[in-house]
Amino acid sequence: MAATEAEQGLVEQWRGMLALHARTQCELDRALHGHGLCASDFEVLDLLAEGVAADGDCGYRVQEISDRVHLSQSALSRLIGRLEKDGLVDRAMCPEDRRGVRVVLTAKGRALHGQVRPVQRAVLARMLADAG
Repeated sequence: MAATEAEQGLVEQWRGMLALHARTQCELDRALHGHGLCASDFEVLDLLAEGVAADGDCGYRVQEISDRVHLSQSALSRLIGRLEKDGLVDRAMCPEDRRGVRVVLTAKGRALHGQVRPVQRAVLARMLADAG
């Protein structure tokens, strides 16, 4: 069955979004590489730097991060482990739920985020302006 013109338009729009995402992700990875980060690393640092978690505490539970950065639980755990090893984040047990883990930005992580944020935002501005 042949796709209708409307369906084909949706498919082309979807594929355009996927292509823009892929190009932007590659550009972010390239721009952040010199700072020892990839785009996913920066997304976690950026989320942690934004401020307060849903429960009003500083830092985020791993599940809250996972919901926002669109990584699998195992990929996110590895990423957080790398950031922790680099001294950019700390992990601690949630005082209210000993099964949960809370992730917080360290001073070193906050400083790196501040340094790299303009680089990331410039890539986004350039890539998204080209999309319009």
